[in-house]
Amino acid sequence: MRECESLGMASPPVNFDRLPPVDGTLARIGRVLLPPRCLVCGQAGSAGHDLCAACIAALPWNEPCCARCGLPMPEATPACGRCLRKPPPLDRVIAVFRYAFPAAELLPRLKFHQDLAAGRELAAAMRAHIARILDESPPRPQALIAVPLHRSRLRARGYNQALELARPLASAFAIPLLADGLRRMRATPAQSELGALARRRNPRGAFAVGDGKLPAHVALVDDVMTTGATLHECARVLRHAGVQRVDAWVAARVPVRTAPR
Repeated sequence: MRECESLGMASPPVNFDRLPPVDGTLARIGRVLLPPRCLVCGQAGSAGHDLCAACIAALPWNEPCCARCGLPMPEATPACGRCLRKPPPLDRVIAVFRYAFPAAELLPRLKFHQDLAAGRELAAAMRAHIARILDESPPRPQALIAVPLHRSRLRARGYNQALELARPLASAFAIPLLADGLRRMRATPAQSELGALARRRNPRGAFAVGDGKLPAHVALVDDVMTTGATLHECARVLRHAGVQRVDAWVAARVPVRTAPR
């Protein structure tokens, strides 16, 4: 309850207190010995978080939104106009934040600067938000798949930020994480460097399923959803392989007219 309230949520999800923590014992001991500082402004962390009280209060929770694509909306809707005109290959998108301050400060730190403390805060917020939604609107997926990086980018970066979010979520919800569920078969330009039309074309043909058996319902995990092109291509590949339902869990959703970088 206390953690949920400290993250700015009005009420905790059912069974929130019984979900396992998203980090290890050593990390929690370290935060006792070295009190956390806010990753955004440098002030003292609040309630054991690497965010201060003011930045926690400013977190841009993505509500209301379109339940189908996660797009921020003036009021909640099962499907926005775009989804009604052209249903996306994703059945549901749970986007925890809108891409705005201070979440927009944490995401680049995780993605480009090896700041796993930022990832820990994002994963904790995702856990609380997703738990509440799954309780209100099941079903939950049978497996998680982190959107993969091409081996060249993985080698350069040293880690996959989507996998860093997916691991603690899989542990917290006791859902299998399929490390080889998808493979990135070709290197593509970074989506953040492209315009909207190029973003939609860029991921085509970039993914293939792995060797393992896929369940009927999976959720893709990624850090940011902008046009949705990457997640849509992953979903199409999974559906072609026989998956019946594909959801997406993302830390942040970019409004239509806003670019993340």
